[in-house]
Amino acid sequence: MNWEEKILEYLVDNYRKSKKDTGDNKINRRTQVKPEKLYKKYRENDGDFEVISEINRTVEDLCARGFLAYDKEMFGTQLNCIYLADEQIEVVEDYLHKKYEFIPKGMKKDEIQEIIARYHDLSEICAMECDCLQQELDRNKIPKDYKELPKVFDAVAFIENNQTELFVREASMKIYGDSKYFEENTLIPVCQMLRKYKNRPCSLEELLDEILVDFGIKKEPQKLCIKGNFILSIDGKELDFSMLPEGIELDARSIEKIDCIKLGTTRFMTIENRTSYLRYSAFSEVIFYLGGYANRFQRNFIKKVYEDNQDVEYLHFGDIDAGGFWIHYNLCKITGVEFKTFSMSEDELTMKQYKNCLQPLTDNDIARLQELKEVEVYAGTIQYMLQNNVKLEQEIISLELMK
Repeated sequence: MNWEEKILEYLVDNYRKSKKDTGDNKINRRTQVKPEKLYKKYRENDGDFEVISEINRTVEDLCARGFLAYDKEMFGTQLNCIYLADEQIEVVEDYLHKKYEFIPKGMKKDEIQEIIARYHDLSEICAMECDCLQQELDRNKIPKDYKELPKVFDAVAFIENNQTELFVREASMKIYGDSKYFEENTLIPVCQMLRKYKNRPCSLEELLDEILVDFGIKKEPQKLCIKGNFILSIDGKELDFSMLPEGIELDARSIEKIDCIKLGTTRFMTIENRTSYLRYSAFSEVIFYLGGYANRFQRNFIKKVYEDNQDVEYLHFGDIDAGGFWIHYNLCKITGVEFKTFSMSEDELTMKQYKNCLQPLTDNDIARLQELKEVEVYAGTIQYMLQNNVKLEQEIISLELMK
């Protein structure tokens, strides 16, 4: 551990986050850090003596340089608190930059100023956002994620000036030279910026990226994947798909043309993952592929299925993990259909054939499971998962079910 770098960066970061940095403070508190914040066993009997001594020596050296000050306990050698010499903030940042490649605030401001100069006149929206950036700089504030702004501005400027009908991936090629970069990296912040300055907030009934259509850019048609014994009625004609065991892909826009969806089964099942959708089939079920959280088109299709088939059982098959339960929870909420869970219980987690496929929970898994553990349908399974630190993906389950 380089204690010099850690101590100085911690204090500098605290100062830059404080109201002192922008001049908005009413009380002038010293920028400080307790040594146990740097090393949690600093005051413990089992703390490493060498580490504690190194921290003390480093603080004394930095104090001699005029970078900071400190208080010591009245009787003893331990530090009580370490203080930044606030008036030396730029000197300290310069020192960190030269020795540790730390980026001082002044350099960040210069970089943002260059971004403003480069993009301000490229489009109307770029100009408005750059004006906001300038206001932030004038208040001595550094916008979050400013390093991502050039890529976002590249897309905004292109989209706002676009005069040609393009698919999203074609636009991505023109902007970045990469067909997937836009969707995978900048689509969300770009669409948020477009909506912000076009005063087009995203309603519950639309997708965030539908704003792109206003600029002649559209996504490839959304496909709905379904298989099993069912009949679609369109313009008075019935189309029987029971003879196609691998199912069909429907253009999402065709939902409006469907008069009736008639299931020839007793159950309708949504499946979270594509491999399990491809693997699993049953004579008593019509299978519908979700691919994660249901989008607007999938939601509308499921509502139509339920409207035409209220006497069948509705099931959802997904991963036995936090994501799988949240997808099911969301599915029930947005469709208004009470989907039962399928093969997503404690039983699967205790079966011998799945033992080698169990995975430990991450911190994020635990936090997300805690939010659902009081929901009755998941309570028992989640309690078992938390107690035994396990989760299971559905692909192995669908494979075993089809043996």
